[in-house]
Amino acid sequence: MDKQIYIIVVEDELEVMDALVGDLEFIEPTFPVETANNTEEAKEIMQQIEEAGNQVGLILCDHVLPGKNGVDLLIELQSHPSIKMSKKVLVTGQAGLEDTVQAINKAGLDYYVAKPWQKDELQQVVVNQLTDFVIQQKLNPLPYMTALDAPRLAEVLRNNTLTDN
Repeated sequence: MDKQIYIIVVEDELEVMDALVGDLEFIEPTFPVETANNTEEAKEIMQQIEEAGNQVGLILCDHVLPGKNGVDLLIELQSHPSIKMSKKVLVTGQAGLEDTVQAINKAGLDYYVAKPWQKDELQQVVVNQLTDFVIQQKLNPLPYMTALDAPRLAEVLRNNTLTDN
């Protein structure tokens, strides 16, 4: 792995953030998790990750945050070329239909998880989204085989090997 691929959790309620981070422990050895309490802190962390030569692969974002809301953050991130490719998941119980439609249409939302979530559902969403990210970014799938969807990554390897000959 040349670059580290990070997961960013944007959540202002400490108990909820702790629960999300706890549910992500299974994947953290491969995908480091960074947390932010608001949108400004999230943008700073993403900038630091990018400046270090790494990537943000997944953003798990609450909607109701102090200052700018999560949907507005995700829309803003669409203008950043490196972050635009990140997978975006709204984890909220507060976004109404209009906000959710905005997130889908303007922020490239990849998935919506309603609070309270089920641990196994959240973990499956994370695995699926990061597997999609690795495939879409054309990254070498081998370092991610144990953490992500190995059959899908193996299929990519087989297809790439066959087309390279």
